[in-house]
Amino acid sequence: MTTASVRGIELDYDSFGAAGAPAIVLIMGLGMPGVAWPDALVEGLVAAGFRVIRFDNRDSGHSGKVAGGRLPDLRVAIARAILRRKVIAPYTLDAMADDTVGLMDALGIGRAHLVGASMGGMIAQNVAALHPQRVASLTSIMSSTGNPSLRVALGKPSALRAILSRPASTSDVEALVEHYVRVFGVIGSPGFAVDGDLLRQNLRRVVSRGIHPAATARQLLAILASGDRRPLLARIVAPTLVVHGSNDPLLPVAAGRDTAACIPGARLEIVEGMGHDLPPGVQELLVARIVAHCRGATGEPGR
Repeated sequence: MTTASVRGIELDYDSFGAAGAPAIVLIMGLGMPGVAWPDALVEGLVAAGFRVIRFDNRDSGHSGKVAGGRLPDLRVAIARAILRRKVIAPYTLDAMADDTVGLMDALGIGRAHLVGASMGGMIAQNVAALHPQRVASLTSIMSSTGNPSLRVALGKPSALRAILSRPASTSDVEALVEHYVRVFGVIGSPGFAVDGDLLRQNLRRVVSRGIHPAATARQLLAILASGDRRPLLARIVAPTLVVHGSNDPLLPVAAGRDTAACIPGARLEIVEGMGHDLPPGVQELLVARIVAHCRGATGEPGR
């Protein structure tokens, strides 16, 4: 990966495809580096004629870490957010949105199609709302609006416990891989086949870029501190596709419906059997949907 200095933070990124092609910026979710975007998905988008950028958000992978002092109890912070009380965080989703725009500036990309998964979808939503002139289209995948309603905000307790669980060690790569295999076994897609060997291979690449529990906690605090973003999302004018799994145990399907309802003109696609991950079958579906959406947003005919 290559590094760009953005507002005092070093962001690691990969760029694929022709420099002059329409750009798609992929924004990953909580604690995950850019390489968590599967190669097959990236290759599918490049083959369709796009330049694809994937990057490590601040506080993930090889990108810069943000000093935030002592972290509060995350369970208390989650409870405060649900009760609509103030949550203190070193930064918010707005700052992460500004990171994305800053990276686009560094790469000379004036306007891009944004595709975000989970927390990445929230960041992409904020970019579209706060920087509308920079966004050709928005695709929000398995994400939410910050609506504190329990029906929308909370999935299954087992899924929440899984993502909040800490590995026994962050220095043993194979132990970390098995830890995340268990996590994805809880939050994954029951309707799509999983290739265990491929999953471990992908997770090995992810954890090899570094697992930073305190940094991931800061990202979670950024989500919680950003609160209810529904009024902000009402400002989005970019053509928007919302994709959500019918079996997402972490962010229930109600979160996808809520997202689509809050963004003017958004189109909602619920994927039967999809959970909170990107198995091969979902990747194939997403490539087709993203390509069609991006081309439709710019008036480009299908190929």
